[in-house]
Amino acid sequence: MCLAIPAEILELEDSDNAIADFGGVRRKIIVTLIKDVKVGDYVIVHTGYAISKLSKEEATESLQLWDEVFEIINKDLNKK
Repeated sequence: MCLAIPAEILELEDSDNAIADFGGVRRKIIVTLIKDVKVGDYVIVHTGYAISKLSKEEATESLQLWDEVFEIINKDLNKK
C-alpha cells in the first residue's frame, strides 16, 4: 500500500528541499516536482517527495479523515 500525506511547507531550504509539517512532525522533503512552492503552501507528500499542491481546506479535510482512521485503529488495537 502506498500513502500520500498532506503537509504544510514551513521553510524552503533551497530550490529542491523544504521542511514540512505533518501534523506536528517536521520532516525534510523534496519539492522539485512542483513549481512555485511557497512557505504556507499545503502539499501531498509521497516517499519524501511533494507531488502536488492542495488548498488548506483540502488538507484540513484529509487530515481529519486520517485522524478518524487512526482513532478506529487505536480502538481496535485496544480491544485485543
